[in-house]
Amino acid sequence: MKILSIQSAVAYGHAGNSAAVFPMQRIGVEVLPVYTVNFSNHTGYGAWRGPLIPPADVAEVIRGVEERGAFASLDAVLSGYQGSEGIADVIIDAVARVKEANPAAVYACDPVMGNAKSGCFVAPAIPDLLREKVVPVADVITPNQFELGFLTGTAPDTLESTVAAADAARDMGPRTVLVTSVERPDRPEGTIEMMVVDDDGAWVVQTPHLPMKANGSGDVTAALFTSHYLATRSAPDALARTASSVFGLLEQTLAAGDRELQLVQAQEHFAHPRLEFAVRQVR
Repeated sequence: MKILSIQSAVAYGHAGNSAAVFPMQRIGVEVLPVYTVNFSNHTGYGAWRGPLIPPADVAEVIRGVEERGAFASLDAVLSGYQGSEGIADVIIDAVARVKEANPAAVYACDPVMGNAKSGCFVAPAIPDLLREKVVPVADVITPNQFELGFLTGTAPDTLESTVAAADAARDMGPRTVLVTSVERPDRPEGTIEMMVVDDDGAWVVQTPHLPMKANGSGDVTAALFTSHYLATRSAPDALARTASSVFGLLEQTLAAGDRELQLVQAQEHFAHPRLEFAVRQVR
């Protein structure tokens, strides 16, 4: 499997491609990383150094990959944190050219905007660009519950309303929606959920909610789910493997007492997920 991953990069710690590439490689995926920013660290620290990469430069890198004849062998394009506003058009153009070279290729979009606790942390124009231009051309999207609400103009807070919001997102274009950080009032205390909805149904998996903030974990989640879903074409299987791997990563990070994901140290959770969490079909 081969994936073109268009995301941010950080030198210190793990976010964007600096979080997504290694887990995909560890499970056997050939990754072609293209960077939208080159920051010293993720923006959760409140201070960082380094440039937003101009959209024309990002497009040049992608064009060079195309000139090597790589597009026909790509199974997917994955995008995450976009940085500047013009990156959306670069991604859309790249997806169109990849699909022209390989009509079976899939576009997976992680519509990074923010979260329920922090609100939006991207440039003001990015959320509307994602909703109006990028998400409609995606095959798979991986929003958190907060981002799903923005995309669909809803406020999902129950299983039923989250499934309905995922269906509304599917009506925009994507056929598969993975929803992360699902929190509903009636869930057991100390738990959190992920949900996936596709043409075959809707499934949810529940894990313990660890007391930590884990920048980059959404990037790992999107990368692993996309890879597993492409490999198996089974939403519940991909959900089970992803939930297990990400929980293992977070549990090991919490135990280490480090703010940054223990990505390398937790690699066995990617390669051999324990599959300890039951996936339940809800539709």
